[in-house]
Amino acid sequence: MKNQILTVLCIFTAFGVTAQKISSNKKAVIASVEKHKTELIKISDSIWALAETAFNESESSRILADYAEKNGMNVTRGVAEIPTAFTATYGSGSPVISILGEFDALPGLSQKTSPIKEPLTPDAPGHGCGHNMFGTSSLGSAIAIKELMDAGKIKGTVKFLGTPAEEKYFAKVWMVKAGLWDDVDVNISWHPGANIEADVQSGLSLIDFIVEFYGQAAHASADPWNGRSASDALELYTTGINYYREHVLPSSRIHYHIQDGGQVVNVVPDYAKLWVRVRDPKRKVMLPTYERVKAMAEGAAIMANVDYKISLVSGIYETLVNRSGGEIMQSNLELLGPITYTDEETTFGKAIQKATGKEEVGMDSSIRPLRATLENPGGGSTDVGDVSWNVPNINLSATVAPKDTPWHSWAVVACGGMSIGHKGMVYASKAMAMTMVDLFENQKLIDKVTEEFKTRKGDEVYEPMIDGPPPIGEN
Repeated sequence: MKNQILTVLCIFTAFGVTAQKISSNKKAVIASVEKHKTELIKISDSIWALAETAFNESESSRILADYAEKNGMNVTRGVAEIPTAFTATYGSGSPVISILGEFDALPGLSQKTSPIKEPLTPDAPGHGCGHNMFGTSSLGSAIAIKELMDAGKIKGTVKFLGTPAEEKYFAKVWMVKAGLWDDVDVNISWHPGANIEADVQSGLSLIDFIVEFYGQAAHASADPWNGRSASDALELYTTGINYYREHVLPSSRIHYHIQDGGQVVNVVPDYAKLWVRVRDPKRKVMLPTYERVKAMAEGAAIMANVDYKISLVSGIYETLVNRSGGEIMQSNLELLGPITYTDEETTFGKAIQKATGKEEVGMDSSIRPLRATLENPGGGSTDVGDVSWNVPNINLSATVAPKDTPWHSWAVVACGGMSIGHKGMVYASKAMAMTMVDLFENQKLIDKVTEEFKTRKGDEVYEPMIDGPPPIGEN
C-alpha cells in the first residue's frame, strides 16, 4: 500500500499536480488512468496504424468496444444504423454524464513517426486530426469513472459514445437523431491540439452537398456541336462560386472539390460532379448562403444546356459554448498543471516545426487562462456542435503536437503515433475524468451548466440537417 501511495504521488509530481489541493476521488481517477496507460497507448497506436476512414472504422471501433466490455461496461454496437457506432455505459440513475470518442482517419496522410514527411504507405490514410487519441483518451476517462463507481464513491451513469465519421459524414447528427443523448445531463468532449485549454470557442456550422451535371457526349473534334458539356456547366458553376466569394461575409467560407470533370480529352463530357461545402460561425447566416450557391447550379446548367441534380450529404451546427462548464474544466487543468517533455521529445517537436516552416520552440503545454468567447472564432467545424445543441457540452483542447503545427497534416500523424501524442492523450483523459468527478459530486454544478445551456439556446429548435439514413458504403 505504501508503494502505491508513493507511485500516485510521483504521478502527481510528473504532471505538476499539487497533491494538497486535489480531492481523494480525483486522485483515484488519475491513478486509474495511469493504471490503464500502457493499454491505452497500445490501443491508440493500433488505431493509428489502422487509419480507417469515415464509416470504414470496423477494427478501430471493435478495439475500443472490446476494451470497454473487458472493463465491465455494457456495450451496444451498431447504434443509429451505423455499424461502427457504439455506446458503452455503466451505472444507473442520475446524473447521466456522457463522453465522446472519435476514431476516423483522413485520406492521403499516411506518415511514419518521423519529424520529416515520410509516408508509411504512399497515398494511404493517416490520423491527421489525432482521432486515434481522441476515442482512446475518452474511453480511459469513462473507465476511471466506472471504477470510482465500483468503489462506492459516486453514483449515477457514465456513457461513452463511440462516434465515427467525424471527418466526412458527421455521424453524430444521425446519433443525435436516434436519441442517444436524450437521457444525458452533461456531455464531455475534447480534441487533440497544439495547446492546453478549456475550450470555450464555437466552431463553424456547415452544409455539404453534391452537384451533378448531365449532358450529351459527342466527339470533341468531329462533331462537338452535337454535344452538351457537363464539364462546361461545372466550370461555369465554380466560376460563379469564386465570384460570389467577394460578396459573402468575411466569416463565411465556400469550398468545392471536383470529383469528376470528364474522363478523356477527345470526348465532350456528358457527366460532371463536385462536392460543395458552405460554412459560417452562425447557421442562420450559413443557410441563406447555401441557398444562393444552390441556385447558381441551376444557372450553370441553363447556360450549358444540361440537366443537374443536387444531393444533400450532411450538415452540422456551430458549437453552443458553455462557459460554466469551461470554468469547471479550467480548474482541473490548473490542478494538473503543464505536461513536461524529455529532451528527445523537444528535439522531435522542433524538427517538426523546422520541416513545416514554423518557429522552433517545441511544445506549448502551459495552462492558458479561460479566454473570452469570440463572436466569430474562425477555425474548423465539428459535429460535436449538434450534440451541444441537445445537451450541455464541456470541451477541452490538449497538446499532442508542437506549437503552430499545421492540422490535418502529416505532422500531426507523426506526433500521434509516439510519446508526444501519448502524453497529451493521457493528460486529456485525466482532465476529463476529474471534470466528471465534479459533476457527479455536485448537482449544483450540473444545474448551473444546464441553466446556461438553456439561456444560450433560447427558443432555437434543433433540426438535424440530414436527409435519409447514414450513407454507409458511399465513400
